Amino acid sequence: MPNHGIQALKGIQALTFDVFGTVVDWRRPVEAALSAALRPPPDQRPPASASPPVNTTEDEAAERAEAEARARALTDADVAALAQEWRDSYKRFTRGFRPGADAWKDVDAHHRDSLADLLRARRLSGVLDAAGARELSLVWHRLMPWPDSAAGLRALGNGNGNGNENGGLGVVTAALSNGNRALLADLDAFGGLGFGRLFSAEDFAAYKPDPRVYLGAVERLGVGGPGEVAMVAAHLSDLDAARRLGLRTVYVERDGEEDWEVGSESEGHTTLDAKISAGQTPTM
Repeated sequence: MPNHGIQALKGIQALTFDVFGTVVDWRRPVEAALSAALRPPPDQRPPASASPPVNTTEDEAAERAEAEARARALTDADVAALAQEWRDSYKRFTRGFRPGADAWKDVDAHHRDSLADLLRARRLSGVLDAAGARELSLVWHRLMPWPDSAAGLRALGNGNGNGNENGGLGVVTAALSNGNRALLADLDAFGGLGFGRLFSAEDFAAYKPDPRVYLGAVERLGVGGPGEVAMVAAHLSDLDAARRLGLRTVYVERDGEEDWEVGSESEGHTTLDAKISAGQTPTM
């Protein structure tokens, strides 16, 4: 790689950003939400004398009490493992989706269904009612940006490409994520990210790394071609898929995010156009 800085990308018109793990930190917020929901501090737990829901049988009440006891016994390591498994289920879902063959299912629906599966597998289903489980599944709409994300987007971007009104460098900044439209809009607003454009896999009825997602975004950006767009991600597999379609690539270091196949990481790094170390302020 001739230049590890983003200066190597002079001349590009747009940057498309992966979101989960690259722009926002999913791990800490998801772990915190799981912990708060499954093992709330003593002063936030319902009193032991609280009446069970109407129409609850004695057996159901006993099962719920046992589930709550198991939840309270969860360690921090247990919660972290649960969060990672939830995230891994998302990867399996998006990578296994077959456009044109499978009925469309968005990421919100997957997060809701996979959470139910994970809790059931751990015999924790009785801890949350339907409303509580749904609320927990929406934690993915409230992920905190990495400390450098919003400032970096402001430094690079100009809003929607129709001028440099925000004092940025004139590059269109666009989210390009497997998250559904509502999820991306919430993350953008919650984190004050200020993306110029939001592109969801939902727009293309396919999930990354399907070529339709990358090339569909390039087309909607209205630039000359893939070579005028750079994909920015903390995952080499995402960048490899984009590179094979002609997009340029920027790797962003994020703690605990890399999921490149063991033994292939060095090769993936050699094909990058630019690399940004954690905390580095991007310039062009």
